[in-house]
Amino acid sequence: MENQTKRQAAYMKRSLLDQGYLDEQFIHLEELQDDANPNFVEEVVKLYYTDSARYVRNIELALENGPYDFARLDNMMYQFKGSSSSIGARRVKRQCSQFQEYCNAKNIEGCRNIFQEVKQEYDTLKTKLETYFQMER
Repeated sequence: MENQTKRQAAYMKRSLLDQGYLDEQFIHLEELQDDANPNFVEEVVKLYYTDSARYVRNIELALENGPYDFARLDNMMYQFKGSSSSIGARRVKRQCSQFQEYCNAKNIEGCRNIFQEVKQEYDTLKTKLETYFQMER
């Protein structure tokens, strides 16, 4: 049974990589994991979701009412994108870049619309990684 679960976890990881949810950075994190710290990647991902929830909330607040500070929005998204990149959250990172393009164009509607997609990718990845880590245990 344990071998089957491990195979399912390996298949799920391959699927997350193939579908573009994750990139090679996630593999690099897993390479840092060892017997001394067997839950390293899961702990890093949990920290990411704890920290990034603050970024998401701050961006939501900044998008609610004008006047809009596009430089500030861009900076917040830059930080969020960097955190996302550190765990290999490829799709989230891609949507963050799109948001930054709308910031540069000073397009608030574009920012709002793409931010919904950022949050959707973020939530989808969180659910998928939670499942993956349960299989890994």
